[in-house]
Amino acid sequence: MASDPFFAFVEARRTIYALSDSSPIPDARIIEIVQKAVRHVPSSYNVQSARAVVILKEEHKKVWDFADAAIKATMPEAVYTMLAPRFAAFRGAYGSVLFFEDSTDLENLKLQHASAAPLIDEFSDVSSGMHQFTVWTALKAEGLGASLQHFQFSPVFTEKVQEEWKLPKTWKLKAQLVIGTPTGELSEKTFKPIEDRVKAFGQ
Repeated sequence: MASDPFFAFVEARRTIYALSDSSPIPDARIIEIVQKAVRHVPSSYNVQSARAVVILKEEHKKVWDFADAAIKATMPEAVYTMLAPRFAAFRGAYGSVLFFEDSTDLENLKLQHASAAPLIDEFSDVSSGMHQFTVWTALKAEGLGASLQHFQFSPVFTEKVQEEWKLPKTWKLKAQLVIGTPTGELSEKTFKPIEDRVKAFGQ
């Protein structure tokens, strides 16, 4: 069937934490994939509020140094102790793709569509998730592994990222995709019964 190659990549996409600081594809190809996703993935009312930042190699290490410092300074010691090894592993990968939504675009959209205004932020999150999934799956198809992280709950971390790479304050951080060449064995993926998750009527 025509969609089978597409679903082969969807099925192959996995969360992979064991990543090396290498890439099977050139940096230019990683950037091109992110650009394609930002250009072509849909958004509510075609607002095109998605923003992305590709950070590789030595610059990438700064992302997770900032996360480590922010969590250490603001969270209970037990939380930091649990997360510190993960930060070290993320730091050891090849790069990160940071996903943002531009609040200026979204606030303007709320003014243009007042009846939908209460739902615009939810629409934004849906669109951002589609961008993240598209990039993740495309990079997997090119041989990269990845894990998706959500440390934007720490304002200190977000502010440091904005400051370091001179990003607009209106860009709201949504997720961080850590990428690199997979190492080690993958665990088996399990599924809940599909008949409990999908219902069909009228066929």
